[in-house]
Amino acid sequence: MKNLYSNRRGFLTLLGTGIGSFLFGLPKISLTKTRKEEKMAYTAKDYSRLLGMQGFSETLLKNHFTLYQGYVTNTNKLMETLGQMLKEGKTGTPEFAELKRRFGWEFNGMRLHEYYFENLGGKGALEKTGRLSKKLAEDFGGYENWEKELKGVGTMRGIGWGVLYQDSSNGKLINFWINEHDVGHPAGCNPILILDVFEHAFMIDYGLKRADYIEAFFKNIDWKTAEGRVK
Repeated sequence: MKNLYSNRRGFLTLLGTGIGSFLFGLPKISLTKTRKEEKMAYTAKDYSRLLGMQGFSETLLKNHFTLYQGYVTNTNKLMETLGQMLKEGKTGTPEFAELKRRFGWEFNGMRLHEYYFENLGGKGALEKTGRLSKKLAEDFGGYENWEKELKGVGTMRGIGWGVLYQDSSNGKLINFWINEHDVGHPAGCNPILILDVFEHAFMIDYGLKRADYIEAFFKNIDWKTAEGRVK
């Protein structure tokens, strides 16, 4: 499994064992609010309602929750450290630049996982008379065409995300491949449905059979949540 906290773009080499050292590991975070957590900008959300979801083992989901919680705590730590560096007049330093670049990775890792978990846990089909169904028919020629394309995006070689976005300027729906958390997102677009295809999302249960995982994902989409994101 790929280590999402690896030495990326020479980040840890530049920072040594100082400011960047707190990014190692996947810390376990209690979802119970403490005084310290209340001071944080972001608090990890509780997605335990997904436990027992068909096609997703408890081990897989709990590991995925822990990874998500790591993004939350690292986002908070980066915000705190960057804020302190601003107060100390260190915005012109290489350390500030690298931490600021890292912030997009941690923040988007947090937010994309929230979108992903929140569009899971459903048991019903997409409402054929709803806004999302109508938009899929308009922009893809029908639900089946859209599903076929997103599954094709999700099974592309590589790790990342398959995302159904809505262009805010004209309302058009477009499937995108996002390779890294912090790059490749279309400007001015609203995420409608998020599919995580990093290894941690499926390998514990499915090994290399990513297509089988994607089938399980589609059986558990919360369509009401996805439709609620349509503008």
